[in-house]
Amino acid sequence: MQPNCILVRMRGVVRALGIVFLVVGAGLLGWVGWQYFGTGVVSNRQMDKAESALRDEWKAPAAVKPSTGKPFVLIRIPKFGADWEKPVVEGVDAGDLARGIGHYPHTQLPGQPGNFAIAGHRVTHGSPFRKLLELRAGDQVVVETAEAVYTYELDGSPRDLTVKPTDTWVLDPVPGKSQTPTRSIITLTTCQDLFHSPDRSVAFGQLVKVSKK
Repeated sequence: MQPNCILVRMRGVVRALGIVFLVVGAGLLGWVGWQYFGTGVVSNRQMDKAESALRDEWKAPAAVKPSTGKPFVLIRIPKFGADWEKPVVEGVDAGDLARGIGHYPHTQLPGQPGNFAIAGHRVTHGSPFRKLLELRAGDQVVVETAEAVYTYELDGSPRDLTVKPTDTWVLDPVPGKSQTPTRSIITLTTCQDLFHSPDRSVAFGQLVKVSKK
């Protein structure tokens, strides 16, 4: 075989590989773009609709009960801005957290003695807890139900407490203690890192005010 023929074939192989790498690279960029931007657009639209639908439900005489994947309360964190309001859905599976902030089903409800524990994404799917680690002791978290508005005050910053996924004590009625709860608390959890991480940042808060509607 002539050297020129070999060179031509090698160039063809290199060109083909280059095209393959370009296609694969474009696909990866597209996937990353969808995860970090596209899912946010979709999730934010879903959350806006969920907020409106929930307020409409509250106008009916029957109380809204937690149902997996469905919004049942609203949460506001004043430090994130006057317009920051998100729905809290029942459940913390991937599908639930794509619709809003999730409530750990085995934990208590707002205002009840015990632990109202919730989780949210820092990136993707609307990133509702993107700025959670900026919160500090004394910052407020307001939870609105059909019957009342509950105001919690944080004991510390989520930046100061990182736990493993196996550290389920943070979800106990009285975190880390085997005793009957007498007070209502809130627990906020999110990914410790902006990118995928099994570790969780956690903050606890105490109920300081109840306003009936």
